Amino acid sequence: MFTHSNTQLITLGTAAGPAIRGNENGMASAVVVDGKHYLVDFGLGCVRAAHSAGLRGQDLVAGFITHLHSDHVGELPAYLMWNWGEPVDGFTEPVSIFGPGQDKNRTDGAELAGTEQMLTCILEAFSYDLSIRVTDEARPPMSSLISAHDIDIPVLPDGSGSTCFTVYEDDRVRVSAALVDHPPVFPAFAFRFDTADGSVTFSGDTGESTALIELAQDTDILVHEAVNLDFFTVAGFDPTFINHQRMSHTSPEGAGRVAEASGAQHLVLSHLAGVATQQEWQARAQSTYSGPVTVATSGQTFTVGTPTAATEAVLKSNEVPVEA
Repeated sequence: MFTHSNTQLITLGTAAGPAIRGNENGMASAVVVDGKHYLVDFGLGCVRAAHSAGLRGQDLVAGFITHLHSDHVGELPAYLMWNWGEPVDGFTEPVSIFGPGQDKNRTDGAELAGTEQMLTCILEAFSYDLSIRVTDEARPPMSSLISAHDIDIPVLPDGSGSTCFTVYEDDRVRVSAALVDHPPVFPAFAFRFDTADGSVTFSGDTGESTALIELAQDTDILVHEAVNLDFFTVAGFDPTFINHQRMSHTSPEGAGRVAEASGAQHLVLSHLAGVATQQEWQARAQSTYSGPVTVATSGQTFTVGTPTAATEAVLKSNEVPVEA
């Protein structure tokens, strides 16, 4: 039974990567529930973005990693160092990090780190700094506070992977996951956060996904990635690169189709790959989705389950604003 009554989504960063093509921070989001927060991905700029949003490590409960591309985990070490211990209002109680395990589809997958091994290596790489701060600043050992978990993918009786499954639950939130299509990366996850106020679903990086449609059924907010293939084509990018973008990501029209099919109440476009104006991103998504569309920027806050006056007006008039 959920016990809270106040849920917010904060888009800490909305840019795809690892190329930097604008001023937006890299991918990171927060779900805040009664002052406690849960982070999804740790992209470039997430440390300052979280601080600017008023989020402090002492209120962090858990982190969730959609997949192990660098633009989603590159600032995880910095986040941990900057948000740990009383001197910085950091975490002093255990924090769990959930993410993909090893990629069994690759021939060298057994030699490559999943989430648990990645966290072990981070602690080892920064062991000098961590030791100094324990003895010199009376901080608790970080190794006793970080609990990393490779997400287990349930197997159905027919041998296939379960479409949607629970990853984490406490008295504020239940987090479910689904495998999405981001080849050649495996596993890649979408996450859904259910609270007493409503739900937020994150697509992660993916092509149009039927599993995501199932996960996002009737969600209050769907945060979905989008790619502008025209940008890469006009700029003369290699056809192999463009094909990767086509196979592994979703057009704004595709994001709209997923939102429409899932019955999402509000589509928030994020992880924007390539360059386009807000109006272009929005218009293309609106061509396939009948609900409100927001083209997210870094640091935006959305209240879950309590539409703003602007959103209520949209639902009544069927006009869609650029910003929430």
